[in-house]
Amino acid sequence: MVHFEPADEVASLSAARRKSAARGTAATRPVELETAPIADEQLAPVTYLGDGGPAASSGPAVDSGAGAGAGAGADAGVGADDGDDTPEGVASRAAADREHAEGVLRQRLRGRSLSAAEARTVLGGTEVAEHEIEEIIERFIELSYIDEGRLADQIVHSHHERKGLGRSGVQAEMRRRGLDQDLILEKLDEMPDDETERAIEIAVKRVGQLGRLDDQTIDRRLNAFLMRKGYSSSIVRVAVKAALASRGGSPSRVRFQ
Repeated sequence: MVHFEPADEVASLSAARRKSAARGTAATRPVELETAPIADEQLAPVTYLGDGGPAASSGPAVDSGAGAGAGAGADAGVGADDGDDTPEGVASRAAADREHAEGVLRQRLRGRSLSAAEARTVLGGTEVAEHEIEEIIERFIELSYIDEGRLADQIVHSHHERKGLGRSGVQAEMRRRGLDQDLILEKLDEMPDDETERAIEIAVKRVGQLGRLDDQTIDRRLNAFLMRKGYSSSIVRVAVKAALASRGGSPSRVRFQ
């Protein structure tokens, strides 16, 4: 049996089919750009980040080996002055060594006074040349950083006045510190001529610490004590005799110590 559709429905179906066909044709048709074409020189070169990718289609190729070499050269330049044998490099290292040596010496001088001989020993442990050691010492003397006269006065005060050392004891300490012999004699002449009185004072004070020992033991110990302090034998005899007399004539008893 033949089925007939109404005319209105047939017309609507035909119109829908035509619109669908038109859309399909438009979808498959290439899109035409309305803008003007872009010149090749306006395009940025293509860069491929992955390994093994194709080379750039435009622009100069970048040599990765050259870049690595440049970086290595920059790293190698760090600290290159250490091996720089040019006159400028040698002078720069010498100036740095001298500055370091002066800093070491200043640090030592903050702790105590030094003689020129002691300063020379300190600088001998640094990298400066021998002629520069003498230049540094002369400069420090000019600046009064090194003052041997002041050092000698300090020795007289600390060893004679405070510790009670005699003239020869003070002289020995000055020699140990490396002071000049003429300066030592000058400072010894300036010392007050009261060495005998000083030795007696020390001996009397010492004898009071020896308790009730016999005179023979006290005599022996006082002699050794005063001799170590640098008093002459003649002064020691006078001082020991005065110290024993200060005991008030206590009877001598034999006690071996």
